[in-house]
Amino acid sequence: MKIPFTKMHGAGNDFIMVDDRALMFPLEDQLFIQRIASRRIGVGCDGIILLQPSKAADLRMRFINPDGGEQDMCGNGARCFARMAHDLGAAPSAMSIETGAGIVRAQVLEGLVRLDLTELTDLELDLPVGLECPVDFVNTGVPHAVAWVDDVQAVDLPRFGKLLRRHERFAPKGSNANFAKVEADGTLSVRTYERGVEAETLACGTGAAATALLAAERGWVKLPVAVHCAGGFDLVIDSVQGTPSLTGGAATVFEGEIEYGNRI
Repeated sequence: MKIPFTKMHGAGNDFIMVDDRALMFPLEDQLFIQRIASRRIGVGCDGIILLQPSKAADLRMRFINPDGGEQDMCGNGARCFARMAHDLGAAPSAMSIETGAGIVRAQVLEGLVRLDLTELTDLELDLPVGLECPVDFVNTGVPHAVAWVDDVQAVDLPRFGKLLRRHERFAPKGSNANFAKVEADGTLSVRTYERGVEAETLACGTGAAATALLAAERGWVKLPVAVHCAGGFDLVIDSVQGTPSLTGGAATVFEGEIEYGNRI
């Protein structure tokens, strides 16, 4: 079976996108998923995203981590999902998307995609997790811990990202780990160690949103605010009548086919 795919990225967060409205993708085959997600022996990605039918929204988004496990939500992934769905003619420019975290709404704009996130939950400031810097937490569809540091680039992310991601405070499923700074111009910089990828990614939409919303909760920034991601792209976070939103680019990189059943 040949599986057509589109490689896309949102602010440097890259995905293998599959039009799975026929429900043919082998979700149960974790080894296959791990192989095609590998950057050395496969296509390579931060996640595999399936466009599927929905009875509750225009379409359903399934997000599969590179390790083969499923995740409830991905902000940049949902923005790429909206762009692809609109380009396919499968959804209008203003659409609803069913996710594991609930139904979200997206608007495909000229050159950008805005995503309205689900309601924030579990917001907590100053968690005692043993780091020598303030650490906050919020769930923006998936859990995010945010550590406030003086120099984002100086952080040993493989070491401290893993420590924070797997801290007992977030057991048993763990948390995404973000290391952020409020810049002199009122913008934010962030690097993210993503759960399921188990490494740094060039951007994380829900992590950028968590960072901005927590900074606003502390009174450090005013929304809307630009968040500078590790890949050199910016995301803009806002909140209108209590609904947080995430806006940024979503671009197609290339298209191809994967032969299911053969080693890549």
